[in-house]
Amino acid sequence: MKRTVAIASTLLLTAGCFHISATPNEIPIEPNHPIPNVQSTAPPTPTKPLVMSSMEEEPLKPQLTKVTLAAIGDVLIHDQIYKDAEQKDGTYQFKPMFGEVKRFLESPDILIANQETMIGGKELRLSNYPAFNSPHEVGDALKDAGVDMVTIANNHSLDRGEKVIQSALTYWDTLGMPYTGTFKSQNDRDQIRTMTKNEITFSFLSYTYGTNGITTPNGKPFLVNRIDENQIHQDVIQAKQMSDVVVVALHWGKEYQRFPDHDQFNLAQKLADMGVHIVIGNHPHVLQPPAWVYGKNGHRSFVLYSLGNFISAQKDLYKQIGGMATIEVTKTTGKNQSSIALQNPSFLPTYTHSHNGHQFRIISMDRITNEQLPHAAAHYEKIKNHMQTYMQELHFLSSNVP
Repeated sequence: MKRTVAIASTLLLTAGCFHISATPNEIPIEPNHPIPNVQSTAPPTPTKPLVMSSMEEEPLKPQLTKVTLAAIGDVLIHDQIYKDAEQKDGTYQFKPMFGEVKRFLESPDILIANQETMIGGKELRLSNYPAFNSPHEVGDALKDAGVDMVTIANNHSLDRGEKVIQSALTYWDTLGMPYTGTFKSQNDRDQIRTMTKNEITFSFLSYTYGTNGITTPNGKPFLVNRIDENQIHQDVIQAKQMSDVVVVALHWGKEYQRFPDHDQFNLAQKLADMGVHIVIGNHPHVLQPPAWVYGKNGHRSFVLYSLGNFISAQKDLYKQIGGMATIEVTKTTGKNQSSIALQNPSFLPTYTHSHNGHQFRIISMDRITNEQLPHAAAHYEKIKNHMQTYMQELHFLSSNVP
């Protein structure tokens, strides 16, 4: 419904996967001058006015195209959630949990979700924290809700080993859902994921700080991307050659800390210096304020330090609050070059509500009642103020807008 997806191999880079055509310099046309009278013995020949082509009459106007890109935080499937989704026939139905925010999730041109738990399926035994394995049907619900891409490099990627990873990736492929951060093979890892919408091509990379002490199997580093600045730099260079916009998802920071730490600030600065356009952060399980980060040569990056939990069974107010962040990406294509501009950042705060661990629902915070959350309006205002800490122009989406 929303995108054209292309899985582009980095092997194609040398063939010129990314090319912005340049229009040859035009020779300026001098204004028409009167044709002088020339004495001739032959009868005068009527003169015709010079006619300039439409291209010569006026310069080419820059072409503008726009895409709205959005991201949601952790989809963290605890056992309370998959038990709540279990049906009498043994299948799982998660779609109603996203129902109240579905129209917002369908609105952006591209929507990215952080799938925190592997969806290896019940055939491999479902499991809860600390070693997660979730039903395949989580993927169906995300696709139905409007998600276009999942990032899956996180501290739980290796929880249940390679067999669960391979089962999850196979199911994502069955759904036609692009994923990044964890891969089937080295060849799979070498294919940087790209997506094109409205003539703007995005590339997607994903990395994690670690995997809870679980080591990657020998000879299989492709099973999860770890944060390695040299590797990230190489990947970004390749991504820039095949796309207009580079998006990097990072599992970083400290859990339950509501502001970024120095390591996050430092790495965000390095990514901005590399030319990354958008950084999507996860792992703290609470919202951290977004910011503009300025890199070399005036480059500006949109950094979402943490989008919190979009859905989970974690308790306490801030762990139940997440949201969807949106940014407008505009591409201007001129005669000899193109440029990318990021503008109009916005955010939709959400709240995960349940009745004593049943009937989990994600609800826009401006629709939460005092029965669902005491002092709901006051909490909503505090969240808005918190998210504007570094970015006063951050706009908040309202569920009252049709």
